[in-house]
This record gives sequence, C-alpha cells and structure tokens, in this order.
Amino acid sequence: QPNSSMSTNTTAAKKQKTFDNNNIGLYRYSPGALAASFQSLLKNDADEYVNAPLPDIMRESATMTDDGNKNETTTKVIIAATQLTGANLTDSSVLGYCQRAEQAILTAVKDHGAHLVLLPELWSGPYFCQNQEACLQSLATEVSPVSSNNNCNILLKRMQQLAKQYQVVLPVSIYEKSANVLYNSVVMLDSDGSNLGTYRKTHIPDGPGYQEKFYFTPGDSTGMGVFDTAIGRIGVAICWDQWFPETARILALQGCELLLYPTAIGTEPHDSTINSSAHWQRVMQGHSAANMVPVVASNRFGTEVLLSGNNDDNDKKTEKQRITFYGKSFITDNTGAILVEAADNTDELPVEVISASFNFQQNQQERLAWGLFRDRRPDLYQPILTKDGKVPKSSN
Repeated sequence: QPNSSMSTNTTAAKKQKTFDNNNIGLYRYSPGALAASFQSLLKNDADEYVNAPLPDIMRESATMTDDGNKNETTTKVIIAATQLTGANLTDSSVLGYCQRAEQAILTAVKDHGAHLVLLPELWSGPYFCQNQEACLQSLATEVSPVSSNNNCNILLKRMQQLAKQYQVVLPVSIYEKSANVLYNSVVMLDSDGSNLGTYRKTHIPDGPGYQEKFYFTPGDSTGMGVFDTAIGRIGVAICWDQWFPETARILALQGCELLLYPTAIGTEPHDSTINSSAHWQRVMQGHSAANMVPVVASNRFGTEVLLSGNNDDNDKKTEKQRITFYGKSFITDNTGAILVEAADNTDELPVEVISASFNFQQNQQERLAWGLFRDRRPDLYQPILTKDGKVPKSSN
C-alpha cells in the first residue's frame, strides 16, 4: 500500500473553545466602508505596508541528504496550510486581515520550517461575495505581467518580499482586474519572489451568500494552474473548483506533485441546517486518492456579518446576512487520508498553521507502481467533453 514519507505538525490550540454557531469569531463590515478601507490602504498606507520591516528567520533548505545513504540525496518539502479569522479586527477594515496573513506565513516558516505556505481564498479581507454590491468590485487590482520587474500591486509586492526573504513558495489568492474583466485568481510566487504566472478560477458558483458570478468572470486561456516551482511541480485550483474531479485529474495529468485549494466555505444563509464541511473534505480526499497526489486546503474561520444601511456608524447599521466559515483546513497524504487538520481558531489563536512534509520522488514511484494513469482509456471518455453525456453519432 502507498505510504508517503511525511511528518506532520500543527499549532492547534490544546482545547477548542465552544462557540455559539452564529457568533464564532465575529467580524462585521459594510460594503462602502470596506471599499474605502481598501482604497485607503492602496493610496495612503501603501508605502508603510509594503516597506514594513521583516524579522530574520532561519530554516532548513528543501533539499536534504538521505540519512540512509550519504551518496544519495532526496527532496523532502514541508507544506503549510493556514486558517485565519477576522475576530476582534476593526469593523470594515482590511489591514488586519493582511497582517494576520503575514503572521501566518511567518509562523509557518519559523515554527514549521515551511517551504510552501497556502493562504485561504481572498485572504486580504472578508469574503465579500455574500451579496451583489457594485462598490466592492473596486477591491480588484491589476497584476503585472510575468515579464515585468516592476509590480504595481502592493499586495503582491509585499508577498514577493516575504517569498524572497524567507525562500518560501507563496500561491497568492487575489481579486484580479484585467482591463474590463475581473477574475478570482492565484498568482504563484516562487521562493526567490519571482512571478511564475497566474491561474484564474475555472468554475464560478452562484447562490445565496456566494454570489460570485457578479464579481468574477470564469478563467480563460491561462488554463489549469500547474507551475514549476523551486520545490516541485505544483497544481492549484480555487474553492468551487474543488468540487469538480475534472480539474484535479487535469492537474494530475499535467504532472502536479501537490494539489492546492485556497478556499472560503461556510454555512448557507438560506438554510441553517446545511453543514457541508465533511462533504467538502471528502470530495478533495477523493481527488487525492484517485490521482495519488497530496491535497492541501486552506479555509477561513468565523462569522462574517454583512451590514446594510447608509450611516457611517457601523453600530447603527442593521445586519443583512452572515456566514460562519467552517475552518477545518487540512492536508492529506497521497492516498487521501487526512494527515493533519486545523482546530477552531480562538480569540487567543486568530491565526492557525498546520504542516506536513513530503517526499515527492517517493510519491511518484508509488503513483507509477499503481498504474492508474497507465490504464486510463481516454479514447472512451468522449462523454466527459459534453454537458449531458450524449455524444453525437458519427455520420460514417
């Protein structure tokens, strides 16, 4: 049976705090104030944010000598998932989210020795897609081309500094603007801070509380997200993509050694009886097992309350809707078994980091030995290219 060479680590709290399901890690925001907060960061606080000093942190290189054979080297990499909450942050402010994301990366590198750190989907603020609010489309920012050495996006510029300083691979979820089109994207930053390219979310959901079609266009010719990084060939998909086995299979066919899913998933505002957290984990465990590739999922945690009203004072606004995000960030081995799962965030632990180490070379040997890709029959898979499974009969 396959058995990845791995170890696990977690900064989980020893005891999980018991919360009322509707008031876990409460954060409140109004659309206009949130948009204004982000514009203030871009225009007034950009230099302070980008140029804030970074602490010195040391950790091991990704390439190490095998203890059993001094003449042979093997690559073991440490992968970290994260989990953030907006609890106790200033209402309608984005800076606190940015600072907590940075804290997660520092913790992952310092305490876990991580070589890759996955932040949740749209980590730089609350999940803003609960309702259709035109002013929140101003949260989108442009991404400089890969060939450009001058990145005008302050979020990416700061993340590039972190990647280079700590020699860590950072898949950065971002709300991307490209001319007149808006995307839900991940920019892959290599361990030297270089931009390896952008993946744009393929599948866009639309439903109560998750009205993403108003904010995002489906990904285009950038294709599926596979990137050759300093630690290996990494595949990335985004949230709703995780429900589609086609995405995971394509990434595996393209040679990814690790599959990443930055995510924002929680309760359903229209039906409080729905809890999809276990289903959410199982579908990704299935992708891992079917493709024999480890999966990493990072989710946010806590209750985000959308406020309505025109008054600038949040205390005088009324609640319009709320979502309580599940958390439960996790990492699997290459058979789909969960190696480590994040505990619930608490007031004392707003940033959660978990990690596992992998030997991609050993995983590949096990993948080849099982013959799952050898025995595929793509000549018989034409129905998967249709919407309803019906293939037109040949005229010949």
